[in-house]
Amino acid sequence: MASITMENLGKVYAGGVRAVTGVNLDIADGEMIVLVGPSGCGKSTLLRMVAGLETITEGTLRIGDRVVNRLEPAERDIAMVFQNYALYPHMTVYNNLAYGLKNRRMARAEIDRRVTEAAEMLQIGAFLDRKPRQLSGGQRQRVAMGRALVREPAAFLFDEPLSNLDAKLRVQMRVEIRQLQKRLGTTSLYVTHDQLEALTLADRLVVLDGGRIEQIGTPMEVYARPATTFVAGFIGSPAMNMLPAGWLRGVVAADALAHLPAGADLIGLRPEDMSLAPASDGRLTLKARLMLLEPAGAESHLHVKFDGLDDMFVIRLPHVPNVQEGAQLAFSLAREALHPFDAKTGLRL
Repeated sequence: MASITMENLGKVYAGGVRAVTGVNLDIADGEMIVLVGPSGCGKSTLLRMVAGLETITEGTLRIGDRVVNRLEPAERDIAMVFQNYALYPHMTVYNNLAYGLKNRRMARAEIDRRVTEAAEMLQIGAFLDRKPRQLSGGQRQRVAMGRALVREPAAFLFDEPLSNLDAKLRVQMRVEIRQLQKRLGTTSLYVTHDQLEALTLADRLVVLDGGRIEQIGTPMEVYARPATTFVAGFIGSPAMNMLPAGWLRGVVAADALAHLPAGADLIGLRPEDMSLAPASDGRLTLKARLMLLEPAGAESHLHVKFDGLDDMFVIRLPHVPNVQEGAQLAFSLAREALHPFDAKTGLRL
């Protein structure tokens, strides 16, 4: 096991194209860190820099107490699980698991022990004589994880390993990965663009945009107190609504917004923080016209227009209300549910 330390890491490609800028991140021994962000934000590039698959243009990378900037991937004591499994199609599952160990000239008895233990842990012992083409997507992903597991590395790196699986299998594998990581206590760096995956897997989230870190924190810290409008819009589904503070001051009592910091000209509001009920006990009331009702099983998404605003906003309710599209509705919310931002900088105030 080992910690991973990034100090002002940067990546600039030929032609001056900058992919990663000034990343500072300390990953504790045994911690599960998830890098999350939209396509092109730099998360996979950063992971590949840690793996040694991309050269580091700027800064220092340490794994444990070693500076590894110039070390080859095989010298970094890490194991990587790829999106496309990267299994050898002509080899059996056993040989896929054992291949790296054989290359290291490990004793046959030790190879057997590691392969057997990994196969039992991942419930693929019955498939050791099969070829990858004879396996399902979930079974192939377990083999890919097993190949990393038998290495007994200092750190695991995961590059969107579940993106090729269907929704039901993704949920199952997500649980298995988290349970496995907790059981082994191996330092792990995991990349995904799926925010639900990120929220459920991470000890801490690292939200990236444009090659820079927007926020680092536990899933609940990032969700409850987004540091920027980007994080507010990216983490959470549906995304946080953004209301002009000037408009809000015109539709609620002045003292209701007295707790907001000076300079807050943009107010964020989570879709689930509004209730379809009259205000009481100091809660605020906002009126809106229902434009579209989307039932979603046990919950519903209400697309509404607030009086005086042209944009559409979303309200998420834990039930499907008996209301008609086109109706004027009153929603209540707690004052503490308002998230203040500076519209120019995008920063939380």
